[in-house]
Amino acid sequence: MSRVLPGLALAGCWLLLLLQGSFLLFSLVMVVAFLGGREYTRMVLPSSFVGWRGYALATLITLPVLCAASGGRLPVAGGLLVSFFIVAAYILYRYNTIDEPYQLFSGVVFGLVYVGVLTAHLVLLHRLEHGHLWLIVLTAITAGSDTGAYYAGRRFGSHKLCPGISPKKTVEGAVGGLAGGLVCALFFGWLMLPGVNVLFLTGVALLLVVVGIGGDLTESVLKRAHGIKDSGTLLAGHGGILDRTDSLLFAGPVLYYLLLI
Repeated sequence: MSRVLPGLALAGCWLLLLLQGSFLLFSLVMVVAFLGGREYTRMVLPSSFVGWRGYALATLITLPVLCAASGGRLPVAGGLLVSFFIVAAYILYRYNTIDEPYQLFSGVVFGLVYVGVLTAHLVLLHRLEHGHLWLIVLTAITAGSDTGAYYAGRRFGSHKLCPGISPKKTVEGAVGGLAGGLVCALFFGWLMLPGVNVLFLTGVALLLVVVGIGGDLTESVLKRAHGIKDSGTLLAGHGGILDRTDSLLFAGPVLYYLLLI
């Protein structure tokens, strides 16, 4: 119950924001990007970046999202480049006082892309025609996949999917995730996008589930490398922001470019 109630509350708030309008949604995504950036800096960077430096880096991570929310006036790549050059300037200025500066530099740049650029694509997706409806379908796919994988893995799981990365994930769980994501895609697609081609929606759903599993495993790589179980403790029973959005961060850009093409 400690997982179910917060999960339902989060899902309800997210759905209302998707249906209500752009400003509140973009504001929430900015906050999520900032909090995700703080989780990332705490997870992968030295303890000396816990203070103001950590907040500064989390702010830089949100710049691509801010550019995406500008409605095309500022390109996402521009926000990424500004953040990149600021980080590069800081590394050059403090090079002699930083332990392992290259590791710090590469870790921050990965965070700019992983949290900042990927999150920005959720805003870009929302700006497409019927984008808010596609975001609901995408959220349903990732939530259905997570739920299907969890229960199928617990009930039938016996073959490890990637034991070196995440020992608890199983092939059976992945199959359950594909089934759960597909069912949710077809239901919410029928509900929200009645004119969409069923074969297209089926193919998209299966691809997004696979990509989402990749996003989940990618975050597991980060957590395993730094010896932690959850990216944070902000969400009761659900870990941190990145724990709840890892699949969405990977699947969002894929859906955006599929629809764009």
